[in-house]
Amino acid sequence: MSKIWIVIIGGMLVTFLPRIAPILFLSGRKMPGLVRRWLSLIAPAILSALLFPELLLDGGSLDMFYTRRYLYAALPAFLVAWKTKSLFGTVATGIASAALLRLLF
Repeated sequence: MSKIWIVIIGGMLVTFLPRIAPILFLSGRKMPGLVRRWLSLIAPAILSALLFPELLLDGGSLDMFYTRRYLYAALPAFLVAWKTKSLFGTVATGIASAALLRLLF
């Protein structure tokens, strides 16, 4: 087997195993309320970790000036996400806000 196939299969396993392990080991089990609450916060925490540096940082330093169009486009999207919990509504609001800001400025 060539090295490229070993790398491909290894990458597949490294990606697949962490995703399938919780399904295999936790399905059908009743988890305490504290654990369920903690798990419900993982997705927003990961999304925040991905979005906020892109929205607030420029070259490693904090930049919240008027030139940060996407920051201002994200604010209505955050509000829609918080109020409606709708993924489609949030994405549509973010896209519309970014398009409107790009058109105006």
